[in-house]
Amino acid sequence: MMGYTRVLMLLGAVLLSGCAASTFTTTWKTPEATPLGFRGQKVVAAVLLQDEAARRLAEDRLAYEISARGAEGRTLYSLVPGAAVGNEQEARAALEAADVKGVIVMRPIHVDKNVRVTQPYQEQSYASFWGGYYGSGVALSYSSPRESTVSETTVVYVETLVYSLEQNKLVWGGLSKSTNPETLAELIAELSKAATSELEKAGLISKP
Repeated sequence: MMGYTRVLMLLGAVLLSGCAASTFTTTWKTPEATPLGFRGQKVVAAVLLQDEAARRLAEDRLAYEISARGAEGRTLYSLVPGAAVGNEQEARAALEAADVKGVIVMRPIHVDKNVRVTQPYQEQSYASFWGGYYGSGVALSYSSPRESTVSETTVVYVETLVYSLEQNKLVWGGLSKSTNPETLAELIAELSKAATSELEKAGLISKP
């Protein structure tokens, strides 16, 4: 597994073609979890990225998705100054002062990037070396990249956690896999929708 800093750098720079396909591979909820009373309450969107611009973009999008589902979405960066993000005492004081009832956290934990190069060939040209492979092999060598097809697949694994601050307890968690996210905003939107679906299945929230 690549280093955590490298994961954050890759995720912050993901701008690929194609559509994101996000699914939760693992989910969990605390056995005594009861339906979340977040409707109409303040819920903070926290996305743990080192890139400040990417973090703000992601938290804005997550907060929007939270608000679209009946709660009052707020961003962590708007309540806790950048310098205080790692200070638990200051962060807790800020969220308690704002009367925040819950936090939804997203944290990238791994990125896989696979590059595949495919070169066209004629099966019959492999039957013999002279008068067969040699000629076509040279013609379709790496020095002729225009004849090749290069495809890249990026898979991003993200941990999503839902906390009730009134109970100071983790009520739900999930590990998701997203393939070829086009933008960071798209990735957050896809994960928000997927997480909402999983929370509905777990009976923690009701459909709007």
